Amino acid sequence: MIKQFLDDPTLLLNAVGEGIYGFDLSGNAVFVNPAAERMTGWHADELLGKKIHQYHHHSHADGRPYPADECQIYCTMFDGKHRHVKDEVFWRKDGSCFAVEYTSTPVYKNNQLIGAVAIFRDVSKQHQTEHALRDALAQVNHLSEQLKEQNSYLIAELNEDWQESGLVGKSHVFQTMLEQIKLVSPTDSTVLILGENGTGKELVARNLHRLSGRNGQSFIKVNCAAFTPSLLESELFGHEKGAFTGAKEHRKGRFELANNGTIFLDEIGELALEAQSKLLRVLQEHEFERVGSSQTRKVNIRVIAATNRDLWAMVQSGCFRIDLYYRLNVFPITVPPLKARKEDIPYLCSNLIAQLNKRLGKQLKGLSEKAITKLQAYDWPGNIRELQNVLEREAILSKQSVLQLSQPLDANASANLNTDLSLDEAQRQHIIAVLELSNWQISGSQGAAVKLGMPESTLRSKMRKLMIRKNR
Repeated sequence: MIKQFLDDPTLLLNAVGEGIYGFDLSGNAVFVNPAAERMTGWHADELLGKKIHQYHHHSHADGRPYPADECQIYCTMFDGKHRHVKDEVFWRKDGSCFAVEYTSTPVYKNNQLIGAVAIFRDVSKQHQTEHALRDALAQVNHLSEQLKEQNSYLIAELNEDWQESGLVGKSHVFQTMLEQIKLVSPTDSTVLILGENGTGKELVARNLHRLSGRNGQSFIKVNCAAFTPSLLESELFGHEKGAFTGAKEHRKGRFELANNGTIFLDEIGELALEAQSKLLRVLQEHEFERVGSSQTRKVNIRVIAATNRDLWAMVQSGCFRIDLYYRLNVFPITVPPLKARKEDIPYLCSNLIAQLNKRLGKQLKGLSEKAITKLQAYDWPGNIRELQNVLEREAILSKQSVLQLSQPLDANASANLNTDLSLDEAQRQHIIAVLELSNWQISGSQGAAVKLGMPESTLRSKMRKLMIRKNR
């Protein structure tokens, strides 16, 4: 059997599935196997002794002429180099064409080039599969874009009742907090909001008021850490004319201004013991006297307090009255730190970017997935306030509609959150930073006034007040 194949090697060539052509140096066909006949529709007796290029390699798929001197098979006959060719077509006898992949190999006898062999195969089905895969990939990409748009829409619609409030998120700890807000807001119970700096305690307080029956009345905020004990008493309870040096007229205190509404006592842990006793009386009796007056005034208020301190530890150390602690701690709500609700970062960013668009006059679409990943990998010692600062800085710096996070996130980034600064100094530093980013241009579409979201005249007024000069 082996001798039979050796005596007649064409038996092997006729059995293979690829088409095979043999050519002499003139380019005439000297061998055509059955597979070539099946693929092209041309019989061997129609092609032998003829230039096959003229029959089914004479033009490209789009009909452009394919000159014989450019034919890679013929080139092999001239230079004796092996070639592997893709993305060409052979024409069938019926006038149709099919995609081919072929090799052209030189044939030598006694070290002399005598012709070439072309081996080809029909790759039409392979091309159809590749086209189908490309179409499928394009469809997947299209659907992916749709899903991104739908996801953005869902983020915008998440907790629709809360969207305008700024309280957004889907984490378990955050949803638990929302349920507490919903539960206690219709009542007049005193609420103590606990949480780290920058978590959004004031936002919680404002929403407790918004969802209460007092939402049509005043919401009055007092930062207990912003006043000395003597000034705080006047701030809370008001004073009469001549009550102390500089009291040139009578003045209503914050409790009177909050009558029938809500008073929010922020940083309640900073109250001096003397002020704590007077606050306790208001909570118990709903009455007080202005500084310099003996007239008792009654008020109908709801008290919401907030602190980042451990009040119970202060009670044990004698810095906070235990009776006031129990009066305030009727319904405690803990605002989770951002590091405990990192899955909420995409929702928070969407909400914050919408606010930045309004304030900075931009049209930011959001953050890249890579940026979101970076944000979720960071521990956020400054919480949402730090996130706001990071996004605002990126919004000012970015020239693209999708924020990429050009600045590194690390512990040093939170150094910008100097809680020891006064409000004026914090504003001064921020305005100077924006002016420098704007090359000290105040007006115009790229000016600092637009980026700060304020009229040009207001910015100039603030610069005069805060003594901001370019050659400072």
